[in-house]
Amino acid sequence: MIRYLVAGVKQAFGLHRPGRKLPVRPDDILLASYPKSGNTWMRFLIANLRHPDREVGYGNLHQLVPDFDVSVKRDFDRAPRPRIIKTHGSFDPRYRRVIYVVRDPRDVALSQYDGLRDAGRNGDRVRVEDFVARFLAGGDTASRVSTDNLGSWGENVGSWLATRSRHSGFLLLRYEDLLERTACELTRVADFAGLPTTPERISQAVERSSGDKMRMTAKSAGWRSDFPEPQVARMEDAWGDIMACLGYELVTRDPRSALKSSLIGLLAAGAAGSAGECREEVFADDTPSMPGSLPKPATIR
Repeated sequence: MIRYLVAGVKQAFGLHRPGRKLPVRPDDILLASYPKSGNTWMRFLIANLRHPDREVGYGNLHQLVPDFDVSVKRDFDRAPRPRIIKTHGSFDPRYRRVIYVVRDPRDVALSQYDGLRDAGRNGDRVRVEDFVARFLAGGDTASRVSTDNLGSWGENVGSWLATRSRHSGFLLLRYEDLLERTACELTRVADFAGLPTTPERISQAVERSSGDKMRMTAKSAGWRSDFPEPQVARMEDAWGDIMACLGYELVTRDPRSALKSSLIGLLAAGAAGSAGECREEVFADDTPSMPGSLPKPATIR
């Protein structure tokens, strides 16, 4: 009886978690990514951009940029419009505007593996071979998020690219580009979401969301030194086509053969369609000058 009473009170005051049952508004924007791909960093950037006069931290981030797994109904109701809502879920057709952040799956795997060890979840006793097997299958690792509608990296990324890559309401961001040119990529996000901004506000948001303030590890390509080549090969064998399409260098597989899939033709066209002014055009001939380049002409970075 008490349990039902407490639930009723939470419902009445908007303190319950609606999760993915949240009613969708026409102007909602979904901020999607696979776990460990830069979603939290992007939420800090957006929150600091939209609220330059507020202190943004982990304690109020779920209120400023709501999270399906954490935020209560009142947080969603009070969020400024357009609401930018965080998810790690696979394709959701209800949302017409989506910002998708993608990261090299080899670094995603490394980040999750390090997270296992840091959290003391028997990470030191988990063989890297077993971990990679679970990662490839989309099993529970160190994401600490709901596994509902998550899938593996390839299933998650592919579900969004294959369905929305040609859509004008889809913005694709690479974590590596965020590291290299944060202000430029944040400007693309602001333009896409219709957020009023200035160069000064962009610079302030970037500075306030810097890695040392967030206690985050902002790096890429750590897999080159920390993952054995056979495990890298397993990931490239599974997802090399998508990785090559996104411009990630393959080291154990020919990128040209990985790009022959008919699905990749769709993804390549979509990646070109979602590129912004701060992306550079890459053209590949029969012998690509950059590993992972798309067949010409294609814009991938």
